[in-house]
Amino acid sequence: MTDPASLATEEYCYLTTTGRVTGSPHEIEIWFALRGSTLYMLSGGGDRADWVKNLRQNPRVTVLINGEAFEGRARESADGEEDDLTRRRLVEKYERVPGHLAAWRRNALPIVVDLDRGGTEAP
Repeated sequence: MTDPASLATEEYCYLTTTGRVTGSPHEIEIWFALRGSTLYMLSGGGDRADWVKNLRQNPRVTVLINGEAFEGRARESADGEEDDLTRRRLVEKYERVPGHLAAWRRNALPIVVDLDRGGTEAP
């Protein structure tokens, strides 16, 4: 079993939500930052993004990072401090040209996934 924190440098993860209408799994590839067992993401589409609408209906998600699957509970960030932390972590990880991600940092919706303890190998 891999400690999720050891996967923090991976380029992206796959987030699977449960469709709010269909009940079917929906997977997206998304940038992320990781600290301990907390995963941070930004939704560029804000609350209009289907994956955000799905997790609002059912916050249980699966996150796949480099072949390792983790279950967790997604939520919008709890407060301004957590918002700032989420935005800062993502921009620090992905911004290659200074200021290039400024609008995304400012306008995107911060989403946090509290990962359950332990992981499982992906099928």
